[in-house]
Amino acid sequence: MLRIHFTSQDLARTTLAEEPDPLWEVLLSLHQLQVQDGTAHYGHWRERTRRQLPRPASRLLHLAPPRGYSPDFLTPAQHTGTFDEGVERVLCTSRGRFQQELQLLSVRRPASSWTRELAHGRGEAVKGLGQAMHTYHQSAIAPYWESMRTIVRADHQQKVSHLSGAGVDRLLGHIHPAVRWESPVLTVDGLPDSDLHLDGRGLRLQPSVFCWRTPTKLLDPNLPPVLVYPVKQGVGALRRGTAEQRSRPLAALLGTTRAAALEAIADGCTTTELAQRCSISLAGASRQAGILREAGLITTRRAGQAVRHDLTTLGRLVLDGCGAPIG
Repeated sequence: MLRIHFTSQDLARTTLAEEPDPLWEVLLSLHQLQVQDGTAHYGHWRERTRRQLPRPASRLLHLAPPRGYSPDFLTPAQHTGTFDEGVERVLCTSRGRFQQELQLLSVRRPASSWTRELAHGRGEAVKGLGQAMHTYHQSAIAPYWESMRTIVRADHQQKVSHLSGAGVDRLLGHIHPAVRWESPVLTVDGLPDSDLHLDGRGLRLQPSVFCWRTPTKLLDPNLPPVLVYPVKQGVGALRRGTAEQRSRPLAALLGTTRAAALEAIADGCTTTELAQRCSISLAGASRQAGILREAGLITTRRAGQAVRHDLTTLGRLVLDGCGAPIG
């Protein structure tokens, strides 16, 4: 387990990010792309991304094994800006750091010809890294970004509520089930046994949509400390496009009420929940579900005293097709 040691100065300098970090999401989503964990949360994203991932972006998989070490340079510790700004910081990594961190990576994952060139800071290899990051982000992250921001902001609001009148101590005690706060030490289960002394630098708490099960951190203890932790999200919460982007073409296709019903069923729900989500009567919800079911967009099954509705593959395709980025 990881033990993070705080001083009073560290408590005063601890911050909670309000937005997802695009570079951490790129790295952690690359991990998710190579495993089968979290199917309920990531299965649809994983299937679509694997199918549509451009070949130039696939070279990033060499840098991001799903288990073990990934180079710290992929997630600049002091980056809090846009994705483009973050990539520029990555590309400014020194040759010595490229070499050191890629050598660590090669212990578990044999170097490819490209990573060997990158380790020497060769211009074309570094340029290729930037191109791969941009291509991957455009395909796998950007279409879901607004949904990801909504999820992280909700987590931030929930965490901040714990601060009201209680201070950082209460926040540290409610980060994640794998994290325990016994002042002055924050213990994180599931990470290699080690101690991290903050020494007055504080800690940035970074919620992440693609972080799964266990929090993570940078390997180098000399870098500005950050603890990335998984946010709570509903099953299937990760969707393409904004609600507005989805709703306009979907409403044109199905009608406003029926489009709202299809979106409400995206995470699965009972008829009563459908009525509540769409602000319609129980009879109206049952009628809309029946029409969507007859069209092959949803399935309905009994769950105890209620019935549960879920999207079919066709329903998911319709919803995602209407959520494709506009422009």
